[in-house]
Amino acid sequence: MRDESLLAVKDLNGWYGESHVLHGINFEVQRGEVVTLLGRNGAGKTSTLLGIMGILPRRAGSVCYDGTETIDLQPRQIARAGIAICPEERGIFSSLNVEENLMLPPRIAEGGLSVERIFELFPNLKERRRSQGTKLSGGEQQMLAIARILRTGAKLLLLDEPTEGLAPVIVQQIGRTIAALKNEGFTIVLVEQNFRFAASVADRHYIVEQGKVIDMIPNTGLEANSEKLQAYLGV
Repeated sequence: MRDESLLAVKDLNGWYGESHVLHGINFEVQRGEVVTLLGRNGAGKTSTLLGIMGILPRRAGSVCYDGTETIDLQPRQIARAGIAICPEERGIFSSLNVEENLMLPPRIAEGGLSVERIFELFPNLKERRRSQGTKLSGGEQQMLAIARILRTGAKLLLLDEPTEGLAPVIVQQIGRTIAALKNEGFTIVLVEQNFRFAASVADRHYIVEQGKVIDMIPNTGLEANSEKLQAYLGV
């Protein structure tokens, strides 16, 4: 049986200047999985995504994507390999309309979703396709930020706090979208503060604390590990 691991992170260390923020992160993600990184604020979850993407100013260790070591690659090379990040700040260009924002990133591989398929996933965006970025609600901006990376052909999606500050109805829509993307073969690593949302979409949960992964809990084992989760997260 061949290894189905798409991403293997081993002993990943990361620094912002002199500040050592990742202290040997270890975890794996199988093809087609949705995996969450859970932990309190400042635990190192977002820094882990930035470390995978090569955006941290300095990193060491191993980040193996689809059998290729990427620790010495530049962010643009990592993106071309098939990894895309949707940052917490969304990065919508206010001077461009929805369709122009959507078409901005280049395709890096075959298999990216068509604009028509993206509009099926996000009907709100189809209705607002001529609207400027500044005219979108927070939920619409989040949908556009996710939609924009789906065109590129990336197979591993790194989503940083996609539900933060959004109305429950929009959170539900994003949950349905993640489920649809999983069905289409995407692999997703999700940083999420909303534990109930994470539990509704993920296969497994890695607990991050002080720059390390300290535990892994399968989604099927949440109830049995509820006291442990309470201690880790205060949920």
